[in-house]
Amino acid sequence: MKLATFTHAGRTAIGRVGDDARVSDLSSVVGDRTLLQVIDDWDVLGPAIAAAGELAVVAEPRLCAPIPVPRNLYAVGKNYRDHVQEFGRSGYDHPDRSTDIPPVPVVFSKVPTSVTGPFDDIDPHLAITSELDYEAELAVIIGRGGRGIHRDQALEHVWGYTIINDVTARDLQREGQQWTISKSLDTFAPMGLWAVTADEVGDPTRLEASSHVNGKPRQKAPVTDLIFDIPQLISNISAGITLRAGDIIATGTPAGVGIGFTPPRFLAPGDVVECAITGLGSLRNTVGNPA
Repeated sequence: MKLATFTHAGRTAIGRVGDDARVSDLSSVVGDRTLLQVIDDWDVLGPAIAAAGELAVVAEPRLCAPIPVPRNLYAVGKNYRDHVQEFGRSGYDHPDRSTDIPPVPVVFSKVPTSVTGPFDDIDPHLAITSELDYEAELAVIIGRGGRGIHRDQALEHVWGYTIINDVTARDLQREGQQWTISKSLDTFAPMGLWAVTADEVGDPTRLEASSHVNGKPRQKAPVTDLIFDIPQLISNISAGITLRAGDIIATGTPAGVGIGFTPPRFLAPGDVVECAITGLGSLRNTVGNPA
């Protein structure tokens, strides 16, 4: 099933999304719980949501990120081969300019306050960056936490999936020689449209990630192109870190980002970025004007 977080008439609630994309209010089933709290109690609330009959359809809900404040938001760099090549050639992989395939996953954090909604504006932060870039990514939502998860059991810990645009300030990334700050500025993690449960998605390797900027195609690649697949990412991250329900892992981006072009094609105020994953919908965020 598809679950969304929305605002309407001054309140925030959880909704079930139908095949027609209409959102039905689940307040009668889950009360005032957040989706994070629903995932915490999924063994009870999941069947109750599935069994709920006709619910009130919300007129013109404003969709938020499905989990507006995740417990942790992990992200993975250089996880598509063609993107490794473009990143290395760009000179932004300072200081190595390496086009070698990483021997282990490159994992970093995007702080939870970077999360914003699927149609919200992206703050360009022009006072501190002039090289704004986009990255369409499939994101994994953890359902059952744990540490030392073996890859063979990893998908049993996945509650569902969503889309993230891993917005990046490339100049900060290059100059700081680390990624957390350059990827964690406010609004740098548009998420949504909704969260789709693992049983509905089925095999995630059949999915495809893509992006457009101002209607023109930029990225397109199947999830099968991941260097480190979802089970391996969960296994590596959980080797010494306890994953918790509601944690999110953004799995990496394909080639076609702004720094992959000569000259680079950075985002500017007014640009519209769309990031899509097969069956999960499409984010559509406009780069806003500076405050």
